Amino acid sequence: MLIDSHCHLDFPELAGDEAGVLARARTAGVAGMLTIGTRLDQFERVRAIAERHGNIWCSVGVHPHEAKEEGQRTPDRLIEAARHPKVVGIGETGLDFYYEHSPRDEQAESFRAHIAASRQTGLPLIVHTRDADRETIDILQEEAGKGAFPGLIHCFTSGPDVARCALALGFYISISGIVTFKAAEGLRGIVRDIPLDRLLVETDSPYLAPVPKRGKTNEPAYVAHTAAKVAELKGVSIAELEAATTANFFRLFAKAERQRCG
Repeated sequence: MLIDSHCHLDFPELAGDEAGVLARARTAGVAGMLTIGTRLDQFERVRAIAERHGNIWCSVGVHPHEAKEEGQRTPDRLIEAARHPKVVGIGETGLDFYYEHSPRDEQAESFRAHIAASRQTGLPLIVHTRDADRETIDILQEEAGKGAFPGLIHCFTSGPDVARCALALGFYISISGIVTFKAAEGLRGIVRDIPLDRLLVETDSPYLAPVPKRGKTNEPAYVAHTAAKVAELKGVSIAELEAATTANFFRLFAKAERQRCG
């Protein structure tokens, strides 16, 4: 079985056909999903999806795009929300200097508050980073010096320095459908070098549909295409890749109840 470690089931493109999305995922061998919080004012909707299904979990966080309006200065609200049994991760959070929808200093402040919440709750930090490799590394290393925290880099598209930093901190790295894109040879090279026991797979749906579904609305079922490409790059069978990434998911997101998956 596969786990889609990062999707947005509350987004309109998927929420309008929740039953169909989940049925197609089951048919594709996807036995569980982590639906991601991006705004606190919409968190109840994210949490409600997880509450309705035994094999769906959620995270709580503020996306860097939203830091201007919802950026957290302290970890308090995140920690409070994380007490819910279905909340298994903190984020997504991080830095996005490509779009810069929020000021960089406000993104960084919120990022650090999420790290504090991860450290205090023990729940994994879900990191979004785009065009901010050096700054992301600096914050993660500085914060790790204050005390360890678990985490992963989601939808990995960064350079090898971020991969090395993440692995050195004990983080995992999650691969999206971008790995199937024609122009992603650099990413494929990095994936070949990441240890199998640190890899997860995701869709980031409804975005970034993998080949051969490019141009379509992405959904959790399509994580099977990403998994097949990662298996090819790692030189293992699809079954081995599925078993490894699923085990990795439950090792990292230890609060998730594996017995409810399937």
